[in-house]
Amino acid sequence: MPVAEFLSSWSHASSVSVAAIDPDLADTAAFCERYRVGLDVSANCVVVAARRGEDVRYAACVVLATTRADVNGVVRRHLDARKASFAPMDDAVALTGMEYGGITPPGLPRQWPVLVDPAVIAAGDVGIGSGVRRSKLVLPGRLLAELPAAVVVEGLAAVRG
Repeated sequence: MPVAEFLSSWSHASSVSVAAIDPDLADTAAFCERYRVGLDVSANCVVVAARRGEDVRYAACVVLATTRADVNGVVRRHLDARKASFAPMDDAVALTGMEYGGITPPGLPRQWPVLVDPAVIAAGDVGIGSGVRRSKLVLPGRLLAELPAAVVVEGLAAVRG
């Protein structure tokens, strides 16, 4: 619901396509293998919990599937947190109103920073979650930098090793 609601009023919505997929194949590796989509044009959105004392703030990181978000370094420093980690699945689902494995930047709580790796912007059209496991969004990666609270963060992603 939050994704559809957001897209209904987003000025770039006409550039977004929705592709139905098998919900059992929503996880990136399985999706890419089955639908023959390159990892280099698949974007992952991860929810991060950043803590400083008793204060917990949430953010989303968007990186290509060939990389991983530098949560303990770049993300932690960018969010000015003492500790940053992937948000627990139950928290991410409850706070976003989206299904695990389908969480996506369009439709996230507006106060959350959306940290976008420059490689996502440079990738051209990318596939990303749609809020549910049964579909993916396809859109120009550059539009992810146009989302409310989006920030392009150099060095956000590191190559998977």
